[in-house]
Amino acid sequence: MIKIGLLGLGTVGSGVYSILEKHKENLKSKVGTELRIEKILVKDIDKKRDIDFDKALLTNNVEDILENPEIDLIVELIGGEEPAYQYIVQALKNGKAVVTANKLLIARYGQEIMGLAAEKGVSVSFEASVAGGIPIIRPLRESFAANKIERIYGILNGTTNYILTKMTEEGQDFQLALKEAQKLGYAESDPSSDISGTDAAYKIAILSSLAYETAIDIKDVHIEGIENIEIEDIELAKELGYLIKLLAISKFTPDGIDIRVHPAFIPEYHPLASVNDVYNAIYLYGDSVGDVMLYGQGAGQMPTASAVVADIIQASKEIYYGSPDINGHIYKNDHKVKDISQVHNSFYLRLQVKDKPGVLARIAEVLGRNQVSLASVIQKHRYAPVVPIVLVTHQVKEENLQKSIAEFKNLDEVIAINNIIRVEEL
Repeated sequence: MIKIGLLGLGTVGSGVYSILEKHKENLKSKVGTELRIEKILVKDIDKKRDIDFDKALLTNNVEDILENPEIDLIVELIGGEEPAYQYIVQALKNGKAVVTANKLLIARYGQEIMGLAAEKGVSVSFEASVAGGIPIIRPLRESFAANKIERIYGILNGTTNYILTKMTEEGQDFQLALKEAQKLGYAESDPSSDISGTDAAYKIAILSSLAYETAIDIKDVHIEGIENIEIEDIELAKELGYLIKLLAISKFTPDGIDIRVHPAFIPEYHPLASVNDVYNAIYLYGDSVGDVMLYGQGAGQMPTASAVVADIIQASKEIYYGSPDINGHIYKNDHKVKDISQVHNSFYLRLQVKDKPGVLARIAEVLGRNQVSLASVIQKHRYAPVVPIVLVTHQVKEENLQKSIAEFKNLDEVIAINNIIRVEEL
């Protein structure tokens, strides 16, 4: 029998408990022995919950779990940094295997946590930390092991994808789409981690660390959110043959890892362009397998719980048969992250300029001086003293584009720089 200590009985924790109970006999046959939840850590033992369970399982003292010698496996579903970090470290030091869905901890402390696990001869599993019910962690470690992964593109946050879908398909502005997402439970009351791109950055850092076997510091990931996307940008993207998505990008290049999260124009014909609402997708390229796309629900109670239970099954097999995977996550390389200023991209720029002769020539002069060439220019109308113009550049170095933007701000003819969005041809 494998005895499990469950830290947290919230949305995902309740889902995990339900799956373990519902499929008890089936899971026993898969593992070779019974899986039993021995104790569950909660803040409030007397709180009413939506699932049926034995209240005697509950404790508000974490030591009842972490110091219990009969418990083999700790499942951390508290989330956040503390006290989850301390609980995981203590569990590993006590020789207990760990399953977690905590993307923040794995992104920030993955190397340390997995090193400690290897030292103690136990495993750490975290499939649910990225893209909920979509299997990607284990495939990166195992199914794609024969490949050199060269590129990863991800739509990794359901909240932002839902908001952008509503803006694209129904013409809602950002604030209205956000309020609807909150009403439906797709966005938290404080959605800052989602809309700022931070949530997706944790996830692409984890995927990149595994793909390239190198520790990615989350501080090195360039992050931009969707707060500044307006309906005008959505409509112009369509006119140019693109859709806007919050894209997590990771590329292995000879001069460093290009890793970033930001809104991007992507071609309307690309498979990622059809990923809508709260769905997630990961599109990667391996030198042997070629292009692969994984698609599904990236969050929610049962999809996430499904990924957690899959890890529980694997970890339980390793415990039962005495063969923990202690080397699967150790990062062997020390690849550097490429500074965003050195990355090459095409760009979309939406400006407000004075409607008078010579303005485009002045703008083109600035761009040319900074080695930025234009692919197209759109001027929507000419019946006002201030008019919008849209510029799309060829591939240029980021620092050259930023030098141009700095000069635009000093041009009398440029009234406002409304938006700058990168264009990814994928």
